[in-house]
Amino acid sequence: MNAFGRLLAVLAGLLAAGCAQLPQASSPHAAGAEWDKARWAHYTLPGKRAAAWRPVRSDGREAVSVTADSAASMLRRTVRIEPQDMGAVRFSWKVPELMAQADLALREAADSPVRVILAFEGDRNRFSARDALTAELVRALTGEEMPYATLMYVWCNKREPGTVIRSPRTDRIRKVVLESGPARLDRWLDYERDIRADYERAFGEAPGALVGIAIMTDSDNTRSRTRALYGPISVIPAKAGIQGFQAF
Repeated sequence: MNAFGRLLAVLAGLLAAGCAQLPQASSPHAAGAEWDKARWAHYTLPGKRAAAWRPVRSDGREAVSVTADSAASMLRRTVRIEPQDMGAVRFSWKVPELMAQADLALREAADSPVRVILAFEGDRNRFSARDALTAELVRALTGEEMPYATLMYVWCNKREPGTVIRSPRTDRIRKVVLESGPARLDRWLDYERDIRADYERAFGEAPGALVGIAIMTDSDNTRSRTRALYGPISVIPAKAGIQGFQAF
């Protein structure tokens, strides 16, 4: 497991599992056999049931299907995109139904059927006392530094699109609500988001380098069942000549 995989899984534990623990790599069969495992990997949280991920075709699209039954896990990959090269992230998802009790602003109900997660470098000397303690915990568990900031794109039951939700566990995780409520369920939704603009609106400062990206589905806090589909994810550079990537 590389450093980003450990760190992001710990952050996911803070958000979804209510504690920070080292993640464990799943068996090859859990993550499916058709995506690029040299770059993407499936990680689970100790003491939590893993969501079931598999590659599929849906409505003519290449996709990844996930089912979480009182579960939480993620697919993640490491990247390195400097701030001056940062452009847009493109992704899509399809959510058949919502979890009735989920509320991303509440610690005990902070589940989401879909999350696209971006992790950034930055000056950790600017951490608050609370976040410095969280960083120390991550360092003790992993031997590595946690990302300076983590930005998530999410579907929320109640908050309006455009709302920025601060994690109840750490100020270094902020969630941008893209969809709210049931109106656009059970259809493919496509997005192109300006990474820098979203980061600056969420955190009130310019971003550092983008160092990781992940997708995560979780239903463990509400002890419910949820399903979702994710389409390919692309990072589009700000200018020609800079390499981006496409996944799945």
